[in-house]
Amino acid sequence: MQRKYRLTRSTDFRRVRRSGKSFAHPFVVLLVHVSESQKLRVGVTAGRSVGGAVKRNRAKRLLREAMRPLLLELQPGWDLILVARPALLSASLIEIRLVLNGLLERAHLVASLDES
Repeated sequence: MQRKYRLTRSTDFRRVRRSGKSFAHPFVVLLVHVSESQKLRVGVTAGRSVGGAVKRNRAKRLLREAMRPLLLELQPGWDLILVARPALLSASLIEIRLVLNGLLERAHLVASLDES
């Protein structure tokens, strides 16, 4: 995922966590909030429940890579946070991408596949 699409400031993370809407799945939790800018930004995080540093970093890499092709389909003006869950590490990239697409549809940020 390119740097311009990343949510990096801790204040932005706190704002999205505090006042954003969440959509959960056993692999990942998606938090969405209207952005202060007209850009789409995505933050990725993994807590200690996912595992040690190596497993957390792998989970974040998987989420970033799964999200990369979906960025062009998303509406601008939103801040998103993806929170990895332990089950994510046992999933394939294709499964993660399908889960993310489903969560984004539930959040009304992308059109569903059956509508096109």
